[in-house]
Amino acid sequence: MHIVLYKPDIPQNTAAIIRLAACFDLKIHLIEPCGFNLSDERFKRVVMDYIGLSKIIRHEDFETFLKRYKKSRIILMTTKAKKFYHNFKFKKNDMLLFGRESAGVPENLHKIIKYKIKIPMNKKTRSLNVAISVAIVASEALRQNKLFK
Repeated sequence: MHIVLYKPDIPQNTAAIIRLAACFDLKIHLIEPCGFNLSDERFKRVVMDYIGLSKIIRHEDFETFLKRYKKSRIILMTTKAKKFYHNFKFKKNDMLLFGRESAGVPENLHKIIKYKIKIPMNKKTRSLNVAISVAIVASEALRQNKLFK
């Protein structure tokens, strides 16, 4: 299972996702540019020593990522989706794509990515924290595929 972060811009969220990935043996893909440096103190404070237990793959941009994983199934998490994550059938090598905290993913990505899902929320709210979203969706994907270790 793969977690893909599109140009993450909050170091603490990315660090929390990397810790989660280390705990559940998930691969992390960072689509550059990140809005911070991995030596950022806020990042290091949250990630602690989990970065050494993580499988992190960095990609220069989305096009480079897409070229390398063109045969993979990419699932975009977006509040604009119609289908809910709990009604989606995950596969064990899915690439779960999460957008920037500040802006999501650009419209052109929405157009080229076939699979889009969302987490049901109170209609009065805009979005969940990206680290919480990753935890919710990854947990369901791992459960469906019996990948908990």
